[in-house]
Amino acid sequence: MSTTAVSPKAATLKIIAGGSFLISNPAPADCFFPEDFTEEQRQIARTTSEFALNEVVPASDQIEAKDFAVTRRLIKHASDLGLTSVDIPEEYGGLEMDKVTSAIIAENIAKQGSFSVAFSAHVGIGTLPIVWYGTPEQKKKYLPKLASGEFIGAYALSESTSGSDALNARTRAVLSDDGQSYILNGEKMWISNAGFADLFTVFARCEVKEGKDAGKERLTAFLIERGTPGLTIGNEEHKLGIRGSSTCPLILTDCTIPAANLLGEVGKGHHIAFNILNIGRYKLGNAAVGAARMCIGNGIRYAKERKAFGKSISEFGLIQEKLANCAVGIFIGEALSYRTVGMIDAAISAVDRHDSQAIQKSIEDYAVECSIVKVWDSEMLDQVVDDLVQIYGGYGYVEDYPAERAYRDSRVNRIFEGTNEINRLIITGWLMKSAMSGRLALMPAIKQLMDEVMAGPAEREEREGPLSEAYGLIDNAKKLTLFAAGAATQKYMQQLADQQEVMAAIADMIIELYAMESGVLRADKIAGKGSAETAVAMARIYAEVAMDRIELAARRIIATVAEGDMLRTQITILRRLAKHDPADTITLRRHVADSMLRAGRYAI
Repeated sequence: MSTTAVSPKAATLKIIAGGSFLISNPAPADCFFPEDFTEEQRQIARTTSEFALNEVVPASDQIEAKDFAVTRRLIKHASDLGLTSVDIPEEYGGLEMDKVTSAIIAENIAKQGSFSVAFSAHVGIGTLPIVWYGTPEQKKKYLPKLASGEFIGAYALSESTSGSDALNARTRAVLSDDGQSYILNGEKMWISNAGFADLFTVFARCEVKEGKDAGKERLTAFLIERGTPGLTIGNEEHKLGIRGSSTCPLILTDCTIPAANLLGEVGKGHHIAFNILNIGRYKLGNAAVGAARMCIGNGIRYAKERKAFGKSISEFGLIQEKLANCAVGIFIGEALSYRTVGMIDAAISAVDRHDSQAIQKSIEDYAVECSIVKVWDSEMLDQVVDDLVQIYGGYGYVEDYPAERAYRDSRVNRIFEGTNEINRLIITGWLMKSAMSGRLALMPAIKQLMDEVMAGPAEREEREGPLSEAYGLIDNAKKLTLFAAGAATQKYMQQLADQQEVMAAIADMIIELYAMESGVLRADKIAGKGSAETAVAMARIYAEVAMDRIELAARRIIATVAEGDMLRTQITILRRLAKHDPADTITLRRHVADSMLRAGRYAI
């Protein structure tokens, strides 16, 4: 692999502000999708996929039995291929490549759930805190070892009483009287890779000595090596899924570390935690897409081989419907995931590649999109594995077949990297905060829409081409989302954050809008390069699905915030904005399923 700071294609894209998709209409050329991969990126995808299929998957029994020597050996081999060092600067033994390439690796490594978790925890949350916040001495000491696989990294944030509420951690760090060391006491829970990791990024509350927070305890990060006196690794958790990954508590009892092991600044640990989680969220989305791709391949093979009533079950309409839905999920998941990381790479291309703070700020600007990717892709994968079990029938419930483990392994993704509930609140909260501050012109857009809808029906712009109706749905979905958000804001004002059900319903509309638009833009981009009947069919299918979900969420919101004549008026507006002629999704799904069955895999 050669080194590239930013994907050449992403670097040429127009920089689009995070969250602005609600109030703008990007062109397909403004967005990055898998069709824009360079040949080098395609080769990295092939290398990663072949490694996972040829070496990781055959070792599944040993991995699932928690033979961590096998996991370490495989991570070491991945490092020999350059797969663990993409995000690490060259001067510390890394390849320092773009975020698109890093996402490609996350997607293609995800063919065995337990190993994917171990690998991702090592290269992501286990390594990036040092890349971004480490001192030159810390980077020189640890990054070459993490890049080579000599050291395995882990990230210790969660506690038994503060999972999603990380800022309320109870673990404490106290600076010694001579200022030469920190003494940590507390317990961390659910730490991935803990059973065999060599280096932990541990978060604890620590007293700030100066500045506006002087005298207060604030979240702070520290680097602690395995074997440090006072650090004890607890027993392995016995989990529903990803059983072959290591998950243990850490117990810190007067654990004393050098003061030089402070990561970043005292009291600034929340910046590390939240910025690292944004990366983890979009990478988790990529991994979910990779797992879904593995699942549909298994589903297609089984459906073609399994006979019932004298023919292959792949010929049955309801099986084809499931296969089509899986394919649509992967297509949309790829679209929104790479659209997001493409925007991040484009933003990073405008800053100094050695300015970690500027890079972090560039990524933070897309916090909403990162949360959307995490929520949508994790829930998509849950539906795919459920369909896979159903395609296998009784065999899907048996450990000897791949559907059973995929079903169990998928479930944790809705908990990892902040629960989907927390991420829904982040989506709406971040956008509303941006609107109130004037950073994002949402309030003027909502006011303009309110004036427009009260003026009565307006003539709709007519588009041409196979995606014309889908673009019309996007236009109306944006108006409906702004309308519902405006109604909720008018009702609750500053107290909207206390209405979690309403916040989540707004987030659902935003998520579906971003997903449908990403799929349509991707299909349009493909269509611009030649025949793309299957891509267009998948985009049209999902546009219908998304619009139904958006309308349902809008009804929930409006029924909560209005009553009487106001309720009736707003429901009338809702119906007008949601009105459309339905597409023939049965025929479209048959076409998609036929395309996948003929290819014998997900192919687009």
